[in-house]
Amino acid sequence: MNEANLHATRAELDAAVPHILSAPSDAGLISHLCLRPDYGKRLFVDKIHVTADHGIPGERWASRPWRRLPDGRPDPGIQICILQQRVLDLVWRDRGNTVHPGDSFITDMDLSEKNLPAGQLLQAGSAVLRVSDIFNDACVKWKARYGVAAWEWVNAPDHRAFRLRGILCSVVRDGEITRDARLCKLSGDEGRDIG
Repeated sequence: MNEANLHATRAELDAAVPHILSAPSDAGLISHLCLRPDYGKRLFVDKIHVTADHGIPGERWASRPWRRLPDGRPDPGIQICILQQRVLDLVWRDRGNTVHPGDSFITDMDLSEKNLPAGQLLQAGSAVLRVSDIFNDACVKWKARYGVAAWEWVNAPDHRAFRLRGILCSVVRDGEITRDARLCKLSGDEGRDIG
């Protein structure tokens, strides 16, 4: 892949927004389950176990989170990272030489604020997650790996509600998430006993 095609241009990114927002509103197929045992390291697996106390055991969240609560504990709102499949396919072009973004899993589902407001409960396998109110603004590594245009695109004021860099979640009910499972919204009645 030549340098010119390594990163998506802003025009390509902007043109893809309608396609991204047209993803299913529920029951998104889960793929690319990913563990990050260390910085820059990726381990793709068929299932992950998640817990409210430890996030994904063996992941960096418990020991080296990028966000902490005022008392110093890891912020549970960043335990799980979810990226949309259509965004991944758009920005992750040089898969042989560029590191996967490292999200816990990828799904083909609309992750916008309109579809998944903060506090929304989601079932993934036997686990239940809660959508965080923390905005995922794409770190400097996203900019380095996928280009300045991709970083600016995520953070554009008129794009923030689309959550193009994905959503962050806390674990509400321990469970197992498998590749090819579905990410499903829980209604108020379904979530009443959970959270």
